[in-house]
Amino acid sequence: MNILSSFILTSLAGFSTLLGYFIIFFKGDKEKIITFSLSFASGVMLTISLSDLIPSSFNYLINYNIIFRILLMLFFFILGVYLSYYISIKVTKENTNSLKKVGIISMFAIILHNIPEGIITFMVSGVNLNLGIKLALAISLHNIPEGISIAVPLYYATLKKLKTFLVVLVSGFSEILGAFICFLFLRNLINNLLIGCVFSLIAGIMINISLKELLPEAFSYHRKIIGVIGFLVGSLVMLISHFAL
Repeated sequence: MNILSSFILTSLAGFSTLLGYFIIFFKGDKEKIITFSLSFASGVMLTISLSDLIPSSFNYLINYNIIFRILLMLFFFILGVYLSYYISIKVTKENTNSLKKVGIISMFAIILHNIPEGIITFMVSGVNLNLGIKLALAISLHNIPEGISIAVPLYYATLKKLKTFLVVLVSGFSEILGAFICFLFLRNLINNLLIGCVFSLIAGIMINISLKELLPEAFSYHRKIIGVIGFLVGSLVMLISHFAL
């Protein structure tokens, strides 16, 4: 296993999340930027879940009969939805600012998403460097809008650039944390069953956040056409990156 190359690729994929932070420097109508950014991020999360996470979960559980696979995926998907809902309730109690709540919930979801991504990128890169490069590039492309989904609501809720930067940085670093966890503890313990269950869990979290947090907040600014365009562009970007890579 080429440990150095694996860490480098995982780090590049993780820190690409920071590129999404720089959208806060765009000048323009605040409501248009928020609407487009949140709907774009929602399109990304929904598309990742439906075109990547759920099919991948099903494929990783290939050793089990189809009924058991579906039930297992459904259980962890519902668990993900509940976990997302629970986090939302807890955050709502402490924050009346809806934009800030969206940013915090997105941060939790993306950290949970990035840790297993970091584990997988590290493992794949160590076994097959060429495949690892392609995987890291694909992850980088969808980490950028994930950074947007955290940065835009947090910045416009607090107007604090440094605080927003640090939160996005922590979210990106969670991917590297996944690589360290894999290197130190999990290299010989991770199996297809665990990965399949985790992917369904993350899909549940992301779909719930997209439908219950990002889209409602985006359309609350009454810029419906911009919201629809943002959602479609986000979905299209992810579909192109998914099939191209």
